[in-house]
This record gives sequence, structure tokens and C-alpha cells, in this order.
Amino acid sequence: MPVNNQSSGNDHRFAVEAAREAGALAMTYFRTDYATWDKGKNNPVSEADVAIDRLLRQRLLDHAPDCGWLSEETVDDNSRKSARRVWVVDPIDGTRAFIRGQPHFAISIALLEDSVPVSAVIFNPATDELFEARTGEASYLNGEIIQVSIKDKLPDARMLAGKGLFQHERWTSPWPDMHVESRNSIAYQVALIAAGHFDGCLNLWGAYDWDLAAADLILRTAGGHITDHTGAALQYNRDRPRHPGIIAANPALHSLMLARMESWNYDI
Repeated sequence: MPVNNQSSGNDHRFAVEAAREAGALAMTYFRTDYATWDKGKNNPVSEADVAIDRLLRQRLLDHAPDCGWLSEETVDDNSRKSARRVWVVDPIDGTRAFIRGQPHFAISIALLEDSVPVSAVIFNPATDELFEARTGEASYLNGEIIQVSIKDKLPDARMLAGKGLFQHERWTSPWPDMHVESRNSIAYQVALIAAGHFDGCLNLWGAYDWDLAAADLILRTAGGHITDHTGAALQYNRDRPRHPGIIAANPALHSLMLARMESWNYDI
């Protein structure tokens, strides 16, 4: 069934409004006292995550009740599998940074149609950066069109990755000298690459649909590539919405980073 552009546009505009409302709510908690707890396996959550999830679920499903729902902070009952359209949400991607009072978190909202992202919003309310994209249009940061960088060599590339990843013992050959920083939010990392603020990112510890669906569309629409660590395209709305590894970059660097995976020793 073809996408109804008018309907899709209305959904996208509503998602942008919902993201901004959620961002305002997030900032009422940010750097204040609020409850936090661990969901298990060193996976923190805060009352802000839960409140924002509740707000977005109400707003987005009231707007589009035909849609399924997948969120980090909502128990997944797999009812989304029978829906053609699905909202995929992370109320706070980068909860650790949020709890530490660091402005490295984002609200991520994607709309899938037939398991493909068609609308995407990533909003960092602490820095007032709103990234967005729709299928067939440009990617934007605060209303300005964005594009990935043109860096085509690894030396001196501006990379985002977890601390120590590029020096991990599993690499059988060293990476060249690069400028490496970390951001706790995967969605925010990929959005920064889409805007050309960084050249690439690597994550080999796993990510979920709610981390990636919006970021995927924003990066690809800005001219970038995003795949799993083997080079395969990301697939969404599967039974288990987890991805084992992520490579995101401009096209030239993506190819170079993918080739480097040959020196990652899986046996260690």
C-alpha cells in the first residue's frame, strides 16, 4: 500500500510537537532530585523516563490509534506485530547521561510503515537540537538542511564510540590516530553524524530499535550509511528488536570502518 504523503506529513508534524512537549517535561527533571532505579544488568531508569514514556504513548496513540507501539519503557506484548504502522520510541536515550546531569541524551521517535522508518524525530532538549527527517525529503537540524561530512580517510576522523573501544584487545591491528569522543545516547550520536559534526560511530555492544529507527532515517536521508557490524541493513519490528552492532558514517568512512571489522577477534 503506498504511503499517503498528506497523512504521513500530519503524523510527522505531530511527532515533532510531541517531542518538544516531551523535551519540556524532561527539563523539569534534569539536574533536579528524582527517583532512579536499576532494571537489571546495570540498566538504570528514572522517573523521568517513565513520565515521558507515558506522555508520548498517550499523545501518539491518541493521534494515530491504528499504530502499534514499541518503547524501551513499555512492556512489549508483541501486539505491534499485527500493526502495519508502529511508533518506536525511546523517551530518554542516554539515561546514564541524564542522571549524571550531562546534556548527552535525546528523545527519539520513529514511525514505521511495513517495518520501515518513514518519519523520524530526535530531540535533545538540553541543547535545543531537533533533528528530523521524512522519507523522500531532506534531513534537518532546527529547520536547516543537514548533510554528512566528506571525510574519506580514517586518520584524524572525528569518531563517536564507547570509551576504549578502538583500543580493545580484540583488535588484531591498531586503528590510526583519530579524534574520539563518547555520547551516552546512540540516537544522538547518529544524529550528530548526520549533521556532519562527527564523521562516524561504532557500537559493538548492541542496540535496540528504539535507539536506532529514527536515527537510521535521519542519517540515510542526510547521505550517510548505517548497518550492523557485518554490513547488513538494519531490520525493524522483529520479534526481538535488538541489533548486535552498529556502524554509522558517511559512505567513504563506512566502507573503511566495515573493512576494519576483519581485524576484530570474536574468539577473545
